[in-house]
Amino acid sequence: MEALKGVKILDFTHVQSGPTCTQLLAWFGADVIKVERPGVGDATRKQLVDVPGADSLYFTMLNHNKRSIELNTKNETGKEILERLIKTCDVMVENFAPGALDRMGFGWERVQELNPRMIMASVKGFGPGPYEDCKVYENVAQCTGGSASTTGFLDGPPTVTGAQIGDSGTGLHLALGIVTALFQREQTGRGQKVLASMQDGVLNLCRVKLRDQQRLERGPLTEYSQHGQGIEFGDATPRAGNDSGGGQPGWILKCKGWETDPNAYVYFITQAAVWGNICDLIGQPDWKDDPAYAKPDARLDKIPQIFDRIEEWTKTKTKFEVMDACNPLDIPCGPILSMKELSQEQSLRETGTIVEVDHPERGPYLTVGCPVKLSDSPAEVKRSPLLGEHTAEILQEVLGYSGDDFDKVVASGAVGEIKTAGSD
Repeated sequence: MEALKGVKILDFTHVQSGPTCTQLLAWFGADVIKVERPGVGDATRKQLVDVPGADSLYFTMLNHNKRSIELNTKNETGKEILERLIKTCDVMVENFAPGALDRMGFGWERVQELNPRMIMASVKGFGPGPYEDCKVYENVAQCTGGSASTTGFLDGPPTVTGAQIGDSGTGLHLALGIVTALFQREQTGRGQKVLASMQDGVLNLCRVKLRDQQRLERGPLTEYSQHGQGIEFGDATPRAGNDSGGGQPGWILKCKGWETDPNAYVYFITQAAVWGNICDLIGQPDWKDDPAYAKPDARLDKIPQIFDRIEEWTKTKTKFEVMDACNPLDIPCGPILSMKELSQEQSLRETGTIVEVDHPERGPYLTVGCPVKLSDSPAEVKRSPLLGEHTAEILQEVLGYSGDDFDKVVASGAVGEIKTAGSD
């Protein structure tokens, strides 16, 4: 059985943060009704297009398992339809610019009047404060949430990460908030507002750096490689290069073929518990008993030199051979896997982490599947909807329009052209 079967989500989201949230809920079985402007739809449908005449991968990979209705909310009939949808659905999710819903006439107070059980979930750039009215995009969130200031190398500028921790990360936080609010509604019978700000979401994911900020006030961060190099710390958590971020030193090391393969690297952690195994593996058994290397504290001022020596060994092997040698010895390490390698990894296909989906306009494509696996509720990834593909279906099956009433709605201009998959 689908975990969220019977839950109806009114999806007013676009681009990435909100659609990430609603897609996750759809994977778990919620009926997600994506409301889109007639003839236009979500902006990402036509962003970064790689197949002429087809929705972009940007859109398809964020909107699986949803139904699409084209609805003009500025039209009087369109507003009536929206009111009926609010009365019918359990959750309304939006990531409009601040104040947009109020200007539409569907702010929190109005939604509560229409449906006291409605949960209204929002993604915003910032929470209440000096920047709450500002628009935010992915990299802005990474910068204002603390990630960029701690990413990159000490002698370089702040750096953003390829992981979409601002958009997709906040969408994941919002999904948890929605499910929690749904659970509470079972006890109280009342809906509530759920807010996930992108700054808050990024900061939550950077909590270990906030930890280090407080530790820094009491002395140097000894596990950071700059400490071993005699570089003084400033008054803020520094950029740490490839340091592990935990109590065990780690670094990215070159492997065989690094001269021509930009991903021929491995992440290697010198965990104290397996230090003896590491020494034996790299041909440095004398380090096990040498007072200058035997204990973790003694090694702190030699971390760069230790990793240079380990790299001499890793450069003689491919990243996968390093894994094969380290894993039986419980040495933590991991290959740097490219997107090409991940897309071809059969085990990820078998678990549904990467899925091939067929689309009527673009044909088959790869996408990520549900990252959370439920033993009794496996998530089936279904293709994203065409613009307005389910307009008639939603009007008839969800809202009960039929006969002359249905014809009047179509004629009013409140909805887009009635269409089905494969129609022009």
